[in-house]
Amino acid sequence: MPTGLDANVFGRDDQHQGGGPCRLAIVSTGKSWLDVMQALADLGIDDASARRIGLKVYKVAMPWPLEPQGIREFCAGAAEVLVIEEKRSLIEAQIKEHLYDLAERPRVVGKRDEQGAPCVPDFGELSPVLCARLIAARLRLLADSSPADEQRGVYADDVRARVDARLAILEAKERGGARHFEIIERIPYFCSGCPHNSSTKVPEGSRAGAGIGCHYMAQWMDRSTSTFTQMGGEGMNWVGQAPFTKTPHIFQNLGDGTYNHSGALAIRHAVATGTRMTYKILFNDAVAMTGGQTHDSQLTPGAIARQVRAEGVRKVVVVTDEPQKYPAGYFERDVAVHHRSELDTVQRLLREEEGVTVLIYDQTCAAEKRRRRKRGAFPDPDRRAFINESVCEGCGDCGVQSNCVSIEPVETEFGRKRAINQSSCNKDFSCVNGFCPSFVTVEGGRVRRGKGAEVAQDAAAIGLPDVVLPAFDDAYSLLVTGIGGTGVVTIGQILGMAAHLEGKGVTVLDMAGLAQKNGAVMSFVRFARSPDRLFAPRIGTASADAVLGCDIVVTASKDALARMAPGRTRVVANVASTPTADFTRNADWKFPLGSMEGAIAAAAGLEAASFVDATRLANGLMGDAIAANMFMLGYAFQKGLIPVSARSIDRAIELNEVAVESNRRALLWGRRAAADLAQVEAVAAPPASLPVNRKRSESLDELIARRVDFLTDYQDEAWARRYLALVEKVRHAERALGAAPLPALEPGEVRRDLRGETAGTIGQWPLTEAVASYFFKLMSYKDEYEVARLYTRPEFSARLREQFEGEPRLQFHLAPPLLAKRKPNGELIKQVYGPWVLPVFRVLARLRRLRGTALDVFGRTAERRGERALIDEYERTIGALLDRLTPERRALAIELASVPEQIRGFGHVKERHLVTARALREQLLARYQADAPPVGRSAELAGAVGD
Repeated sequence: MPTGLDANVFGRDDQHQGGGPCRLAIVSTGKSWLDVMQALADLGIDDASARRIGLKVYKVAMPWPLEPQGIREFCAGAAEVLVIEEKRSLIEAQIKEHLYDLAERPRVVGKRDEQGAPCVPDFGELSPVLCARLIAARLRLLADSSPADEQRGVYADDVRARVDARLAILEAKERGGARHFEIIERIPYFCSGCPHNSSTKVPEGSRAGAGIGCHYMAQWMDRSTSTFTQMGGEGMNWVGQAPFTKTPHIFQNLGDGTYNHSGALAIRHAVATGTRMTYKILFNDAVAMTGGQTHDSQLTPGAIARQVRAEGVRKVVVVTDEPQKYPAGYFERDVAVHHRSELDTVQRLLREEEGVTVLIYDQTCAAEKRRRRKRGAFPDPDRRAFINESVCEGCGDCGVQSNCVSIEPVETEFGRKRAINQSSCNKDFSCVNGFCPSFVTVEGGRVRRGKGAEVAQDAAAIGLPDVVLPAFDDAYSLLVTGIGGTGVVTIGQILGMAAHLEGKGVTVLDMAGLAQKNGAVMSFVRFARSPDRLFAPRIGTASADAVLGCDIVVTASKDALARMAPGRTRVVANVASTPTADFTRNADWKFPLGSMEGAIAAAAGLEAASFVDATRLANGLMGDAIAANMFMLGYAFQKGLIPVSARSIDRAIELNEVAVESNRRALLWGRRAAADLAQVEAVAAPPASLPVNRKRSESLDELIARRVDFLTDYQDEAWARRYLALVEKVRHAERALGAAPLPALEPGEVRRDLRGETAGTIGQWPLTEAVASYFFKLMSYKDEYEVARLYTRPEFSARLREQFEGEPRLQFHLAPPLLAKRKPNGELIKQVYGPWVLPVFRVLARLRRLRGTALDVFGRTAERRGERALIDEYERTIGALLDRLTPERRALAIELASVPEQIRGFGHVKERHLVTARALREQLLARYQADAPPVGRSAELAGAVGD
């Protein structure tokens, strides 16, 4: 750029705050200048204060070449010039050059201070907090070095006090409180039904390379996938490594968008070098990660196959979820097409090939399917997957098979089960491959509308209390937190438009990126009476006036908590137990709700935090959990956290032109909930609608009695008496030790036991409770009779009616041990059975009295014999524990009694879990018999029961 141009070409350099001689002259530009101005506002330094203390700011419009006259005039008379700019020094070097020949020139600091020590970072991102620290430190240093310099201003005591008080708050936030709260992290993950859930799997013994695209996330999914490159460089790192490693072959993931952009060149180079590898071209029919755009050209699987063959690829194979969709002659004859269920076999064959091979995995992006189905531009199968939670064993194999975040935990009286979130399910159906008879596909049934949808007009007619909008002088900062892909960004957009309609200044900064895929998303919304009062769009540390928490996991994250301050921030948070991606891989995943509530209450103040299960209420009222965020907006508005009017929000929803009436109803129900939560609860989830298995026992006696009744129906009264005899024996022995006191709560902490209720008598006799729960689990093993009985119980039909309306046709996915075919590895293969199987279930259920007799044809298998042996073994083990039970050994005895928790699933899945359970049992028994003191988890349990 010619040096003759001056700053007027792109906008005049401008001076803000203060003027004339000064102690500290700050020079900045662009975003850094916004950060500086926000830092000064946060420190309480306005224009008048700046003049008193001798501080002025210069905004550079064009960083290079720097206009010399203006900068010289600005720096004249200053004691020090502080240059705040991101990355490497650009402005600082020019200022030093322009001031070099002056007789009296100020000290210039920037990337280094006067001692040569690092000052303004040259890496990472600048923030208002960092700028505030820099400015405060330089002011303090200047004041201490020349306290009597009246001409350049005096660092007044009141300004110093404000600055120090603000810095103390920031430092306290960084140090954190003394208390530790258990929180979890919400990481980005594949969407429900994403084709990458299947396509990124590799055979045992193989590994894969990642690249640019959503499939990048496979690196943290335990799929033997690592390393990534720039777009179009996929596989080039392996081309360089291959001659120097003993690994003969790898798979390289390559998105279709990247292939179209530049990835084809990488394949060409791999072919030219003769590198042995398989490119998996993941054809998702859209540029999915950046919004679902169409490809620049008419890219098709057929075109890709022809092109890579022309480039010299040795073998091309297509894997798809719909092999029948290709017309005759679509591919060349030597291009084989396989169903995605054969992916593992296909990959095992390809890794034995020499040279470069290509696997085209063709399945449309799940997010695109959803968008197109809403527009009627994509087939929408009249079919949904459903889990009979009574049959479910909570083993998690459905999550292993599908990697799907729509499979959610359900806490019931009889342990953790699984359910499918029908609001987010994208109908991929890979979950039904989980080896479990609890899966049913429902054809012809529509998801039932919410109970409150038809009475929305009644809600509108109810007089809501007037809302007093929050008052603010300069700016008002609202932090919106939530899960990527659920509409958090939409909330920010609507509030931004509402503020615009009212003539207010507003900035909206969405922190999404890859997190838009089920990760932690934040939207910073800042309001002001006029735009010139808004500087940095990001909300700084301890600077949020309100937090609209659409997901408690993100709301309790370190980043969100850092922006809260007691006495300033008010919070409303959705406490729905929406699982993180960890649940797809960890069946024992826990949701530490009480701890997260405590963290938020500690950060904002107990009285400033409100919690509501918006997802459950929105689902009950609207029939769709996606309405939860708009419900939360209505709740926050009615609580007085939103500084724009209801009329403006309504108009913004209308202008958004997406699900207008649904969003209006959700907003209204949220307002009603804030005004009268009990009334909304009664409409959304009347007490009678709660399934019996989800109603938790409130005492140990009730817990035992319910299991006695269950086992009587399971087999007979003699079977139940056997159960009760062991439980009463344990109860008698534990009472001799005395009750186990529950640990004390700290102020503001909420106690929730495993049932999600406030702890009462549950937990006072933990060993008896463990035996009552896990001896029951072993005695109610799910054989053919029990699965049939659970399908014919009224609870199954009731749950179907609750979820679906219409006349659904059921299909059952089963692998009866005496009938099913087997895979080469011996595992049973599930098959689909139609509605005709229900009468068979009714007959089998009536034959359950044959269980364990000579006429029990099912009981002769090794699996059934093993299940009965476990019952006998458990009785002997507990009897041996009681003989040596002491208060010091109670925690270890509880662990031993709880070992059956590890025995989950059916068939080969159960066998795998049984191996783990037996190893744990032997380890614990050895410690118990050796009189070893409790360590590890035992020590934690000992502390939990007060030993």
